[in-house]
Formats: sequence, structure tokens, C-alpha cells
Amino acid sequence: MIELLKLQKLDMQIVTLKERECELPKQKDKYAIQRERLALEMKNSEDRCKRLLQEQRECTGDIEQRQEKIVKYDGQLYSIKKNEEYKALLYEMDLLKKQISVKEERILALMIEHDESKEALEADKERIQGELSVIDAECAKIDTELDGLTAEREALEKSRQPLAEKVNKGLFSRYERIRKVRTPAVVPLNEDVCGGCFMAVRPQIVNEIMANDKIHACQHCGRLLHFLHRPEVEDS
Repeated sequence: MIELLKLQKLDMQIVTLKERECELPKQKDKYAIQRERLALEMKNSEDRCKRLLQEQRECTGDIEQRQEKIVKYDGQLYSIKKNEEYKALLYEMDLLKKQISVKEERILALMIEHDESKEALEADKERIQGELSVIDAECAKIDTELDGLTAEREALEKSRQPLAEKVNKGLFSRYERIRKVRTPAVVPLNEDVCGGCFMAVRPQIVNEIMANDKIHACQHCGRLLHFLHRPEVEDS
């Protein structure tokens, strides 16, 4: 039984390491989500600057088109003989000048907005780069820990076979079957109660376990029982 308990202790260490190995990549997934969020923030900040510049270009283009029309209409004034047509063309030219004035005011507002958005973009770059540096450092820590866990687990797995060979074959087979469905597979007998399911064990079985006459399994949960207070068990 003492060798089996040592084996179970080793198996539980291996299981704990495997669980941690599975958990660590999930932490990296969390950081991957943060990276995506930061990338989206950066894109939104850059897109805002681009939209403002694009609108400035469009306004400038509209102004140029209206200025060309004004020049064209101004050249037509001298060939118009009817007073009504002359006034209508002057009105159209005045309307174009007003539209140009509105566009010019919009360009000024856009320039101010663009300057502000550029400052915000630089601030976002600095902040996001700082957050990414922290994420990179945390992911590096995770990778280092994961490498260490993997190496430790593999070393324990290599040491398992020699330890398993010291266990009685029949007992080892029972242990392997049980631990596939219940862990730990070997539990202490606490007075007359199973240490796994906490159900009462029959008195005869209790006496045989305490006397080390026979290895029994709990009639309720099927786990193997051992007497906790035997000196050799306590030493394990």
C-alpha cells in the first residue's frame, strides 16, 4: 500500500501540473482579446484622422469647382444683354461665393479638429504601446511558466513507470481502473468512515483494514481504503 500511495501522490502532482498547463493558455486568450480591443481603438483613432483629412480634401475640391464656375459666369456677364439674365447670373455667382465661404469655414473647423485628433492619436499610440508592453511581458511570463511546468511534468511522468513497477500488479490494475472515474483512488479510513465519499464502512472491513490483513474498497464509492495511522503510511 505504501508504494501505491507514493504512486498516487505522483499521479496527483502530474494531474495538477496538467491542469495548470491547460489553464495558462486560457490566460493568453484573455490577453489576445485585449490586443484585439487595443488594435480596434488604434484603428478608430487613425480612421478619425483620415476622415477629417478626406473631408478637408472634399471641401477644397468643392471650393475649386465653385471658383471655376464663378470665373466662367464672370466671363459670360459681358455677353449678356438682357437685364433679367444679368441679374440671375449675378445671383448665381453670389450664391456660389456664399457656398465657398461656408466651405472655407468648415475647412478651418476641420483643421482644428484634425490637429486635436492628431494629438489624441499620439496619446493613444503611447498609451496603447504601454499596455501592449505589459501584455507582452505577461505573456512571456506565461510562456516561461508553461515551459517549466511541461518540463516538470515530463520528468514526473518518466519517474512514474519505475514507481508503478514496485506496486503489486493486481493492486495496480485496481488502482488504474478506479482513478479513471474517481480521484483520489486511494483514500484514508477515518475511524469507520470512507475518506472519499464519507459513508460508513462495515465493521468487519474496518477491522481488516486496521489490522492490515486485506486491502478493501469502499462498498459505496469503490475507492481503495487504507488505515491512515499506520506508521509506514504516515511516513509517506
